[in-house]
Amino acid sequence: MNSLAALESPGSKSNVPKTRSISGKILIALTGGIGVGLSIVCYPFVAPALRKHCLPYVPATTKQIENVLLSVRAASGGSKLLDIGSGDGRIVIAAAKAHRIEAHGVELNPWLICYSRLSALRGGVFDRTKFFRRDLWKFNIAHYDNIVIFGVEQMMSDLEQKITAEAQPDSTIIACRFPFPSLQPVRIIESGIDTVWVYKKLK
Repeated sequence: MNSLAALESPGSKSNVPKTRSISGKILIALTGGIGVGLSIVCYPFVAPALRKHCLPYVPATTKQIENVLLSVRAASGGSKLLDIGSGDGRIVIAAAKAHRIEAHGVELNPWLICYSRLSALRGGVFDRTKFFRRDLWKFNIAHYDNIVIFGVEQMMSDLEQKITAEAQPDSTIIACRFPFPSLQPVRIIESGIDTVWVYKKLK
């Protein structure tokens, strides 16, 4: 009777240690790690929506690429092409292959930049392509005679101002999906989603 009372006494300490589930800790750690990893991977794709102009990643169709290549001017003295918002790099790589010109892409998403460089390496045009992780509004376009733009309607006015201010004379500007609001195209290829508007910077 005395021993039982001693065990039930409020002042006595239990000899049975409190245990926590190790597997529970591991599960929590794994879940948290996966969540952080997914956030890191997904953020570059979500971040454009937080900017003034949202330029989402939408891969070019095969027909769009063909229409762009029809519009590229490959001068005998050497031409340079820039794809603004180059995404997975397929326009840059296709131009480097088809016209054997130096082709560059500017893109903010680091994962797409890495993918583009690997694709260029696999495609055998790594030496004729470059991909820059830059803000397109701060990237100088003055050194290119072919400029490709896959924009959205809300940003075409600002892009037109950038083209007018920076592009070199006689450069070819190729707009896909949406035309410029004021500039007059010299050629329109296809219709619908695959439409390409071709412009010439005359002065």
